[in-house]
Amino acid sequence: MAPSAPASLQVIAMHGWAGDGANWTPWREVGAPFGWRWSIGERGYGPRTPLSPAWEGAGRRVVIGHSMGPHLLDAAVLGGADAVVLLAGFGRFVPPGAEGRKVRAALVAMAEQLAEGPSEAESALRAQNLLRRFLSEAASPDPAELLPPGPADQPVGMAGRERLRHDLALLERSDGLPAGFPTAARVLIVEAEADRIVGPAARALLRQALPQAEVVSLPGAGHCLLRSPVMGPVLDWLQGLGAA
Repeated sequence: MAPSAPASLQVIAMHGWAGDGANWTPWREVGAPFGWRWSIGERGYGPRTPLSPAWEGAGRRVVIGHSMGPHLLDAAVLGGADAVVLLAGFGRFVPPGAEGRKVRAALVAMAEQLAEGPSEAESALRAQNLLRRFLSEAASPDPAELLPPGPADQPVGMAGRERLRHDLALLERSDGLPAGFPTAARVLIVEAEADRIVGPAARALLRQALPQAEVVSLPGAGHCLLRSPVMGPVLDWLQGLGAA
C-alpha cells in the first residue's frame, strides 16, 4: 500500500528562465486530490504579474524548481523548505572545460540578442525570437508545439526584457547551489538525460553538491520534460514524505 499523502504539505513552485507560472497548472491539477497548498512564483517575463511566493502557516514545506527556478527564489524562502525537488537542475550552469566554453559562448550571444535595439518594436520582437529559439532547444527532443503558452507567444516588453537580462547574468554567475539552500532538507534530483540546456557536466556537479539526494534519471527526456513521465516519480516521492 502506498504511503498516505501529507495533508498539510505546502508547495512553492518556481519556473526557470524564459518560463512562467502557468507551467505548473498540470502539476496542481494532478496534486489536487491530496489537498496540498500551492504557491506559484512568477518572474513576469511576459504579461503575467511578477510574484515572489512565501510560506503561509504550518505544514511541511516543499520547493519544486525547474532549472534555475530555485535561484530565482528569495534565499529565506528557499532556506525554509523541508524538502526540495530539482527538475533538470544544475550544480553550476557554466561548468569547467569544453562544455562550459560552449555554454558561455551561447550566453554571450543570448545577451546580445536581448540588448536594446534602435526601437521598442524591434527590441521586443528580437527578444521574442530569442525565447522561441531557446525554448525549441529546451523542448527537444520533443516538438516545441507541445510547450504550454508562455512569454515567447508575444513580443517581449521592456520590463520583461530587463528581467531576462538580469536573470541571464545570474545564470552565468551561478557557481553552486542557490543562496539559502537548506542543507538539512530531503532532496530529489530529476535528471533529463537528453537535456540540451543543462549538460552532463552541470548535472554531475549537482549530484556532487548534494550527495545525500535521491536521483531519478529520465532517458530520452529533454530540458522541458514534456513527454517524460516526470510527475509520477515526483508525486510518489512527495507522498513518501508523509511516512518519513
